[in-house]
Amino acid sequence: MREIQMVDLQKQYSNIRSEINDAIQKVIDSTAFIKGPEVTEFEKELQDYMGVKHVVSCANGTDALQIAMMTLGLKPGDEVITTDFTFISTVEVVALLGLKLVLVDPDPDTFNISPEAVMKAVTPHTKAIVPVHLFGQCSDMESINKIAGQYGLFVIEDAAQSTGADFIFSNGKKQKSGTIGDIGTTSFFPSKNLGCYGDGGALYTNNEEFAIKARSIANHGMKIKYHHDHVGINSRLDTVQAAILRVKLKYLDKYNEARRNAADYYDKAFASCPYIVSPRRVPWSTHIFHQYTLRIKNGKRDELKKYLSEKKIPSMVYYPVPLHKQNAYRYLGYKEEDFPVTNALCSEVLSLPMHPEIDTEQLEYITQNVLKFFE
Repeated sequence: MREIQMVDLQKQYSNIRSEINDAIQKVIDSTAFIKGPEVTEFEKELQDYMGVKHVVSCANGTDALQIAMMTLGLKPGDEVITTDFTFISTVEVVALLGLKLVLVDPDPDTFNISPEAVMKAVTPHTKAIVPVHLFGQCSDMESINKIAGQYGLFVIEDAAQSTGADFIFSNGKKQKSGTIGDIGTTSFFPSKNLGCYGDGGALYTNNEEFAIKARSIANHGMKIKYHHDHVGINSRLDTVQAAILRVKLKYLDKYNEARRNAADYYDKAFASCPYIVSPRRVPWSTHIFHQYTLRIKNGKRDELKKYLSEKKIPSMVYYPVPLHKQNAYRYLGYKEEDFPVTNALCSEVLSLPMHPEIDTEQLEYITQNVLKFFE
């Protein structure tokens, strides 16, 4: 049996080695390392895949969130509602821009932001909602967009973990995750379902005005060289990464289907264990399983993690410390009782190895050992 990895990038690379090497060599031969033609081509191909009018690439997913908020003209003091259960980048750009961060609990079954909690958090100062499509499944965007429409709010989707997932509206219409709000953002961090070999990110929008402004902000606020219309930043997807992403985009649906098959195996194996809650799959979204995250209900999550490590099975806790408890955000003044769901999840969640290259032998070994722990 191959060594089990949380994400097996070596095996993935070996399967597409010649295509990746040729793409990189082409960029090196051209010496167009910044804003080379591969960047434009990748943006066009990703637009087609996503079914969105505009893709604006940038340096990373965190920058994408910041550019989105700057594009929408959010000002210091404006309130931005997002989930307490997410990676730090979602909230740090809010703080850096001087906006007022408003955290709410997620839904305990989906891990995604609760529309009911969002509704309760809206005030006259609220300007935007940032749903995070955590672990590969879309938030309830139909409900969130309804709230946004009712109160005149912007919606910025953090779709860094859900590239390729489909949101399914109540009328049967489908849209790709990240294309449903005013602006969507994503990351191409190497471990993502669509990942490059360094940092990278992008914004999605169907609004031409937003696209033009976002592209300008990402390029020092320029539309024309040396003419700065906006306060901007320096955030570019370099050409080598774009070339790699062009290759991997061709395989994204295949990769996501392989992840779903692995999740099916896990689901079936754990179905009868009373101490394990497998990820809920909602009717309004397909799931591309960026992570396969269990909830361990007997209070022995950390013991299970240690046991699996002894069996050479990696696992991860996403996320062990909620945002409201992070030292950098103590100033928000939240109390423990404000976030019962987040606090419970942080003590229960455990993510198992999940990637397109995981094989049946590895899945069998992982599931047998997880179940053996509970005997």
